[in-house]
Amino acid sequence: MTTDSSERGVGLGMPELPAPDYPDDVRARLEPDAREVIARYPDSRSALLPLLHLVQSEEGHVTRTGMRFCAQMLGLTTAEVTAVATFYSMYRRRPSGDYQVGVCTNTLCAVMGGDAIFEELQEHLGVGNGETTDDGLVTLEHIECNAACDYAPVVMVNWEFFDNQTPASARRMVDDLRAGRPVSPTRGAPLCTFKETARILAGFPDEREGAVEAGGSAGPASLVGLKLAKGEHSAARVVHPRGAAPHGEPSHEPPHEPSPTEHLSSHDAPQDTSASDPSHPAGPTAEEGE
Repeated sequence: MTTDSSERGVGLGMPELPAPDYPDDVRARLEPDAREVIARYPDSRSALLPLLHLVQSEEGHVTRTGMRFCAQMLGLTTAEVTAVATFYSMYRRRPSGDYQVGVCTNTLCAVMGGDAIFEELQEHLGVGNGETTDDGLVTLEHIECNAACDYAPVVMVNWEFFDNQTPASARRMVDDLRAGRPVSPTRGAPLCTFKETARILAGFPDEREGAVEAGGSAGPASLVGLKLAKGEHSAARVVHPRGAAPHGEPSHEPPHEPSPTEHLSSHDAPQDTSASDPSHPAGPTAEEGE
């Protein structure tokens, strides 16, 4: 006995039509930018990654129209562009929020509290992984390693670092984003919207006043290895359990409370703190190589 396609739930509709072009005014604005990007490369197809960021800055995600535009500008097929756009997670394939809140749930961040932060934000925002709040402001996702393990658990907003987070500090941060209150990364440039971030990633300058000067580098804990390699040895520092003296000797001094300028890693000692917590502010970051 045979079963027809309708009974099997197989759709035999018409093939998807080609994506429409951008409206004339949008294309007239994007083409000069695209040509500027392409001119940076000896082989035009090497410009595909920044062009995808460029079209993402237009609509907040990479649409079929955006991929068609990239293909036309580079002399590629839409299949070639789609293969790249679907490979990299930084290119969004559906509408998303002004602020991409990514919680690292890779091994170290997870055991240091990343899983708890992600669960807290899902419940608090009422969204799942990759979903956006009803107001269109925040998209939540769990992400892989952000190369900031010495400040675990780490949350990123539009690729800017929020170090040493806790569920409470992360919840407060997303509330501030949704309320339009100022939110400052632990290090790096001030926050901007995801579309603005995409344009910067396409290779165009960040024209906000002071943004370039505020661009971050590795934090002090990340630079320890570099300092040692340059022969800059600091005094040895041994961290004992809170309130305990070495080798069980009685302690006659109060427990050491790190000053804000120490900006310790979360691995220096157990600390229920957050760099974004007003009662435990982060200290000044050092320029790389200092």
